[in-house]
Amino acid sequence: MTVDAIAARAGVRLGREEDESWVAEARMADEPVLLVKPLTFMNRSGAAVGRLVERHAAGARDVVVIVDDWALDLGRLRIRERGSHGGHNGLRSVMETLGTDEFPRVRCGIRTGQMPEEDLADYVLAPFPPEDVLVVQEMVGTAADAVECLVREGVTPAMNRFNAPSRGAS
Repeated sequence: MTVDAIAARAGVRLGREEDESWVAEARMADEPVLLVKPLTFMNRSGAAVGRLVERHAAGARDVVVIVDDWALDLGRLRIRERGSHGGHNGLRSVMETLGTDEFPRVRCGIRTGQMPEEDLADYVLAPFPPEDVLVVQEMVGTAADAVECLVREGVTPAMNRFNAPSRGAS
């Protein structure tokens, strides 16, 4: 959803399928960027990211990964320059493929209470309930702002500005 918001802001209307991903070229902070949404299962997203990094002669630090995160309350963002996967299978896959944890990531909180009774994957893949939609929309917009800040100013200013609870979070 955050990549879609960034694409809309950049005026991107069409993308293409490349290396098991939806890919679109855009400009952000006067820099050319590649917007990417892997089309693989989350726990295999590293393979798609790795192929694109190789094809476009990029480095791990050129990648910004945006993930949903059950460990964070709904609406909260956490930006990191590097670090563990924290049990997130998508981050684990990217780290294994790139061979490093040295890439920035934006974690978007989706936890609304106790561990769901259903499988966590089912919870993560389910639509947000209507009562959470406004918080989710605000978080997505703020995450897009954070990515733009990260590209424009760097990881540290983005962390300083955006690593706080969302106004809509409870």
